[in-house]
Amino acid sequence: MAQTVGEYFWDRLHQWGVRRIFGYPGDGINGLLGALQKVPDKFEFVQVRHEEMAAFMASAHAKFTGELGVCLATSGPGASHLLTGLYDARMDHMPVLAIVGQQARSAVGAHYQQELDLTSMFKDVAGAFTGYATVPAQVRHLTDRAVRIAMAERRVTALIFPNDLQDMKMEEPPRKHGAVFSGVGWTPPHVVPRQDDLRRAAEVLNAGSKVAILVGAGAREATDEIIAIADVLQAGCAKALLGKQVLPDDLPWVTGSIGLLGTKPSYELMMACDTLLMLGSGFPYSEFLPEEGQARGVQVDIDPGMLSIRYPMEVNLTGDVKTTIEALLPLLEQKTDTAWRDTIAEWNSDWQETLIDRAHAKAEKINPQRVFTELSPRLPERAILTSDSGSCANWYARDLKIRRGMMASLSGGLACMGAAVPYAIAGKFAHPDRPVIAMIGDGAMQMNNMAELITIQKYWQKWADPRLIVMVLNNEDLNQVTWEQRAMEGNPKFEATQRIPDVPYHKFAELIGLEGIFCDDPEQVGAAWDRALAARRPVVLEMKTDPNVPPLPPHISLDQAKAFTSLLFKGDPEQGSVLKNTARQVLAGILPKD
Repeated sequence: MAQTVGEYFWDRLHQWGVRRIFGYPGDGINGLLGALQKVPDKFEFVQVRHEEMAAFMASAHAKFTGELGVCLATSGPGASHLLTGLYDARMDHMPVLAIVGQQARSAVGAHYQQELDLTSMFKDVAGAFTGYATVPAQVRHLTDRAVRIAMAERRVTALIFPNDLQDMKMEEPPRKHGAVFSGVGWTPPHVVPRQDDLRRAAEVLNAGSKVAILVGAGAREATDEIIAIADVLQAGCAKALLGKQVLPDDLPWVTGSIGLLGTKPSYELMMACDTLLMLGSGFPYSEFLPEEGQARGVQVDIDPGMLSIRYPMEVNLTGDVKTTIEALLPLLEQKTDTAWRDTIAEWNSDWQETLIDRAHAKAEKINPQRVFTELSPRLPERAILTSDSGSCANWYARDLKIRRGMMASLSGGLACMGAAVPYAIAGKFAHPDRPVIAMIGDGAMQMNNMAELITIQKYWQKWADPRLIVMVLNNEDLNQVTWEQRAMEGNPKFEATQRIPDVPYHKFAELIGLEGIFCDDPEQVGAAWDRALAARRPVVLEMKTDPNVPPLPPHISLDQAKAFTSLLFKGDPEQGSVLKNTARQVLAGILPKD
């Protein structure tokens, strides 16, 4: 029996190795859904609550597997709902394919219901390739190009299928002028810089006495190689937020996260180094890197467009981080002076004491930092960690110590609220035998994470390890923005925009058949984590936290200090609590803890 276009398309995707699709139905893709229904053993369809979540899951699937992430939506609003999640993938260089429907070909251009100019709409987010199928003979090469370009360029691509085309009889391209014959298959190459460029890089690194390394997500497959090169150079290493899983935090020369959410040792590392080696990172904040002219620089990135745009590098190497380090190592001289690393270890030791003191500083209800410091030693082996954007990302970045074999990610370049739960769901589908922990603020929870708890309830019994913990910091405040208003603008908290409703998240979990745990006692935080980690079904762990514990940056600029001080004259609705908690955090380790 002849295949329809929809049947052919799914068969072609299967040949490319796709096995999972995240999406939501609609009449604009009825033909594709009908064809998908005929091959239930070939694909796993994950039904989300909103198309944006499907795109987030596709992005996270790519991050946690290295495979192509695929999302599916109907025409019109279904397609437009995908955009935010697709931008998350684009900003973090993830290969994702978006499949969307369109109105019948004869109606296109007639201002028809749910007819959007999808080619124009996807032009930016899927600029690498957007295919619009108008005849069956196109489907073969459009599919092949969309998948191959997404994988090879680590970009978002899109395919648009008019609804009347999906049920048409599939036709192979005719062997004549104007037809093309494409094929399936692509494997990633090993990209290594030229030997002359490697030698120039080695000269710079060998000359340095205080080498700092910055790693990002592009280095996630190179843990052993980075440890090896760091040991040869006696270097310290900071991690961009998306590079959190690259190196374990128990190494004394690993300083943790960098930037506004980073650590003081990472800031000191960059301010004192004489040589910077940047590996697979697009870390955006130049003020946290060495001052121009202070350090000689070498950068490695597979994308030449990311080279030398954060710091003026002396040597720019286009290549895979792993294979480039392997080629570079024989050219490096073993450094024997340990003074630089000894200094870094002292910075780390002092900082860890500061973090513990800050986490145990007195607060109303629970100090949010303590939620994370209590979790750190309890993290299960091979855990997958996700964080939302907001103040919870501060504590995730600074207070949560990752170990080897764990995975961790969040919305990095886009820094979008609402990604933690869909990321966690994608991680669980990709690795159903691993425990997953999502960390979320109450603003992001109310925005769209809460609905995806229903998705967890729908699927959790399929997972070999049922542990999926959604931890919510309930402080009734859009906390990150509140503190940005205070520290950057010197403005008091704006109650109309910042205060949000107090919702019993743990009770909602119980209502839909998950386990709910509530904690508002700092002395019970550890026990609450123990209970959640021992549960035999997914858990919503609600922590009632203080919104006025400041997420202090590792370095406070004069402008930030002036802006914050101006609050004294403008009056903040929670000024007393803000000032007391800020003093406790700044003077942590000096003030008594009671």
